[in-house]
Amino acid sequence: MSEVLQRIYASAPVNDIPIHTLELKAADLWELRICDGFDDQVAGIENGDMVTFKASGMGVSLPQRGVKGRQDLQFQIDNVSGEALALIDQAIDAGVKINVIYRVYVSSDLSEPAEPAVTMKAADVQATSQSINVVASFNDLVNKAWPNKRYTPSIAPGLKYFS
Repeated sequence: MSEVLQRIYASAPVNDIPIHTLELKAADLWELRICDGFDDQVAGIENGDMVTFKASGMGVSLPQRGVKGRQDLQFQIDNVSGEALALIDQAIDAGVKINVIYRVYVSSDLSEPAEPAVTMKAADVQATSQSINVVASFNDLVNKAWPNKRYTPSIAPGLKYFS
């Protein structure tokens, strides 16, 4: 955790608060950026672009730090407009995985995240007309291929069987 976030969590100043954001992406179909709070926020992301995060009623349950093979981040979005539900249905119908990027900003400095972004894949999505519950996972060692580089005939021609 960054020093600025540690200070904010320890002293709880009224003029400087953490802003939790989520960016949901479904390949080239769509992307949705939301933040907790009542006001939309314009903030910088890793490539230097300034983007808008829509204000949303959102709850985030961070995983405990540990040495497990898989850690899950759970969050709920109150689906007031129905936009998120329509987008998630579109991704499910297309068979596209939903990527989730979690960032924390400090309200006094929105030029960049207060700590490195965490990128995950949505492992479970439950959507109703009132809310969307998502479990996103990172560091999924169980489904990780090993070795990372696959030796196939296209990159190692000597592997092809000739009869």
